[in-house]
Amino acid sequence: MGRLKRKDYEELLKPLDEELVAMSRWVQARGVRLLVLFEGRDTAGKGGAIAAISRHLNPRQCRTAALSKPSEAERGQWYFQRYVAHLPTRGEIVLFDRSWYNRAGVERVMGFCTEAETRDFLQQAPVFEKQLVDDGILLFKYWLTCDQEEQEERLAERLEDPLKRWKLSPVDLSAREKYREYTRAREEMLAATHTVHAPWTLVDFNDQHRGRLTVIRDLLDRLPDLRGDDEEIALKPLDREPAREEFSVLKPIPSYPDGSGA
Repeated sequence: MGRLKRKDYEELLKPLDEELVAMSRWVQARGVRLLVLFEGRDTAGKGGAIAAISRHLNPRQCRTAALSKPSEAERGQWYFQRYVAHLPTRGEIVLFDRSWYNRAGVERVMGFCTEAETRDFLQQAPVFEKQLVDDGILLFKYWLTCDQEEQEERLAERLEDPLKRWKLSPVDLSAREKYREYTRAREEMLAATHTVHAPWTLVDFNDQHRGRLTVIRDLLDRLPDLRGDDEEIALKPLDREPAREEFSVLKPIPSYPDGSGA
């Protein structure tokens, strides 16, 4: 199966966009708290998947949580504490670009935590998530898979593209040599944290276009019927002539040297 072309991807995404907007209205109308975790290797496509979901949603309702490395104060807290502050409130959607599962992945593989801390995390995470689900949060966990050859191509693209170079960090470059170690850490994480109340869903992201469509379709299919929550809105005729905008015109931007204009 060949890679899905961008034109075909955009066409397939259009009806899903409408369903996602309906989902956001349902979340708001019902006071739902929707929490989606995106995990995976560097370059797997987490940011692109999140952007595909949120691109037509109200940013005041749907937000992304992408935490940087913990501060000194946060390192002294209960491990889950800094993530709790980013959980959704009623009527809100939160998409985590990496989450508390950093501890079972990058922190463990790169030696940023001890094996004892990892063991504690693997025991505590299912309990923590059970509390979230029992309190009414709808929790979905996606792991985006990516072969090492594909990962290498994407890393090279980021290195060559000045607009994407910010995505590369020293940790990303060091992690290239630890692909198998990440696989072992992931498998142990899945064995410990794939539960009835918070199961994992693994999605093939070697073709990112297909992967995004797969994630969105899966998420929508696992939610209740979203129809019936649309509020009827109608624009009544104005009772007077439409007003003209009043403003002061700024000095136009000068033309470029070639005369093409701004």
